Amino acid sequence: MDNQDYSQNRIPKGLSVVAGNRDLITTPEFAQVFNVQPQTVRKSYCLTGHAYGIRPTKIGKRLLWSVAQITEKLKEAV
Repeated sequence: MDNQDYSQNRIPKGLSVVAGNRDLITTPEFAQVFNVQPQTVRKSYCLTGHAYGIRPTKIGKRLLWSVAQITEKLKEAV
């Protein structure tokens, strides 16, 4: 894999600090990445079924957000 491919698949530094080695993050962590309150994320999910174009995985009563999808969304914004 060359350097360019590696940089395209990399998780942004701020997100990697929040996520650690996990594939999914919690709603408060997701809110921290997008610099909003967790309630804003929950409301968006409740009204539209997604937040910032990302649909969460629901496990029990918890919403868990894909780090890979968040990475793609952040790269689109740049």
